[in-house]
Amino acid sequence: MNTISAVRVPTEIQAPTADRTNTAGKASGFMSTLEGAMQDIERLQSSAQDKVTALLDGSGQDVHSAMIAVEQADLSFQLMMQVRNKIVNAYQEVSRMQF
Repeated sequence: MNTISAVRVPTEIQAPTADRTNTAGKASGFMSTLEGAMQDIERLQSSAQDKVTALLDGSGQDVHSAMIAVEQADLSFQLMMQVRNKIVNAYQEVSRMQF
């Protein structure tokens, strides 16, 4: 019979370092996250467009994968718009504060 071993903390989990702070010449963590998300959305839209083009050309692309790619691109765009709306609302809230 096997004995239960002690619970160990995975080595991948590390404490946050000072790299996430905003330093001169480096984008902040939030900004780099937004840029990464925008690039992912752009990549998904490009992929969807390529799959639809391949479907219309008749080059062997099936309808299901093209539709899934279009839906992924649409959902990611909608998510980006919701995040943008939240950021704009937060900015407006802060700008209305009286100091």
